[in-house]
Parts: sequence; structure tokens; C-alpha cells
Amino acid sequence: MTTKDRAYLKGLAMTIDPVLSLGKSSLTPEFVSAASEALAARELIKINVLKNCADDINELAHTLAERSRSEVVQVIGRKIVLYKRNNEDIKIVFPGEKLPEKKIEKKPEKKNADRRPSDRRPAVKSTGFKKSYDKKPGTGRNVKRK
Repeated sequence: MTTKDRAYLKGLAMTIDPVLSLGKSSLTPEFVSAASEALAARELIKINVLKNCADDINELAHTLAERSRSEVVQVIGRKIVLYKRNNEDIKIVFPGEKLPEKKIEKKPEKKNADRRPSDRRPAVKSTGFKKSYDKKPGTGRNVKRK
């Protein structure tokens, strides 16, 4: 991951809320599997490390990234941001990156698909000029707009 990619992910991570909380029991196999599932669903997750967790946060981040086969984007205070690319269903596209072409299934054509919307609606005749006077509500007189 390049520094530009990391900076882009940091910007995205600012807007998301923590998905998981790491507490007293530290890294358990259940927590690692929950983090892996969240990464598969979202690609970018933020983890909150609670105050009762006695382990070093940087070590936790790198251990969790290794076990979940992801990358550490950043560790700020008690927050860890992880990223794992999902090649089957890409959700985050980096600037300047092209997506692989997906096969698009053609939908059956509708009967009137070739007609424009204006052909389906009745035409309304317009006068071709704007009125400079409107009727004042409640009276029958014309009043000039301001």
C-alpha cells in the first residue's frame, strides 16, 4: 500500500464509527474472526480499544492485522484502523484506479423503450414569453412583480 493510498484510507476512516471494541480479554480467536467478517463486509474498519485492555495498542494492531490478513492503516490514541481488499466485491476505489470490468447482464427490452418521454406525454402549448404581471391573491387586479 502506498502512502497516497494510506492517506486516502485515513480520510475515509475519519467519517466511520468503530465497529468493534477490544476489551479486557484482549485478542481472542472469536474477536479475530469477528474482525475478519467485518473486513470482508466493509473492507475498512475502525476498532476501539477500551481502557481496561492492558496490552500495547501498536502490538495489538499488528497482531490483529497479521491474524486477519489485513493491513494497519493507522493507530491513533485508542483507535485502530484496518483495511483488507475484497477482490470479489470491491467497495473502496482509490483515486486514479480503474475497476475491473464486470459482466453486465442485459435486461429484456421494454415495448416502448425506444420512445422518448416527451413522446409519451401530451404536449402543452406555451405562449413563448414570460408574463410580467401576476394576479394578486385575493383580488382580481393585475399587480406588477418586484
